[in-house]
Amino acid sequence: MGALALVDNAKGLELVRRTVAKDCEPAEFDTFIHICRAVGLDPLRRQIYAFVFGKDNPNNRRLSVVTAIDGYRAIAERTGNYRPDDHAPRIEFSEDAKDSAKNPLGIVRAEVTVYKYAHGEWFPVTGEAYWDEYAPIIETGEGGFEWVDTGHTYPAGHPKAGKPKKKKVPIGDVTEALDPQKPNWRKMARVMIAKCAEAQAIRRAWPDDFSGLEVEEEVDRRASLELSASELADEGAAARRFELIGGSNCITVDWCDGSPLKREPVGQFGDRVLEFIKTHQKDDPSRIPLFMQRNAEALKEYWAKDKSGALELKKAFEAIQ
Repeated sequence: MGALALVDNAKGLELVRRTVAKDCEPAEFDTFIHICRAVGLDPLRRQIYAFVFGKDNPNNRRLSVVTAIDGYRAIAERTGNYRPDDHAPRIEFSEDAKDSAKNPLGIVRAEVTVYKYAHGEWFPVTGEAYWDEYAPIIETGEGGFEWVDTGHTYPAGHPKAGKPKKKKVPIGDVTEALDPQKPNWRKMARVMIAKCAEAQAIRRAWPDDFSGLEVEEEVDRRASLELSASELADEGAAARRFELIGGSNCITVDWCDGSPLKREPVGQFGDRVLEFIKTHQKDDPSRIPLFMQRNAEALKEYWAKDKSGALELKKAFEAIQ
């Protein structure tokens, strides 16, 4: 399987660790890779990924290995005794449950059935999911918010490392609403809750095959409660800034040709630098030490993002020196 090939070589493992599983500690990363191999899903295709809750609090830290519902179906299909539901999900509605802010359609629960073949016949296995248990509902204050210390500090490596961590606490009357960071729960409410029910059914039918796995819709609620409003804002702002400069997986480089600094994708940076060395080693070797001097920090950043590629550059620079 593609996933097995990926997570059984050093370069593939390093790529997974710095992208899909970047929040994992070593033991958590080992657990994540073990599960990837066991279920045969590819992390880089976003079939499966690691979500760490309580990252800043060791006492509450918890790894959740998450997959898409299509990943669940793929694993079930490989068992050879799976049949999907031949009816649409059963959704229960109630006018009493309808709330424009946190439950626009008035959904109470969803029910989905899958079928497992055993002992010569097909057996139905039903899963159900209640809106109140899965919808990512957060609280907002009528009088705004106040900042309160959490008793924790930002971890090493964070831009605010060592500074006290605060969270927003609502002031005055508190109202509840669907998390705006999870728009699909408002736009596709029936689909989202049905996925949770289907995941429950599949897990009940094949518990060994799905041990330790959750679908992404199931962790939306915990994800919303885990991040404070300030952290969500920080993440959104950072993502926007990175978009403006070509993405976070790029390196700023000075090509020493009089043109402005450029952002080069990490995957192309090493090849571009090797090409630069090869070209100027013949034409203008004095530009190579100048390049190294002006891009010292960029080369360090490349080492952090692609160790194997950085080693190739190191060898090339040492050969010249």
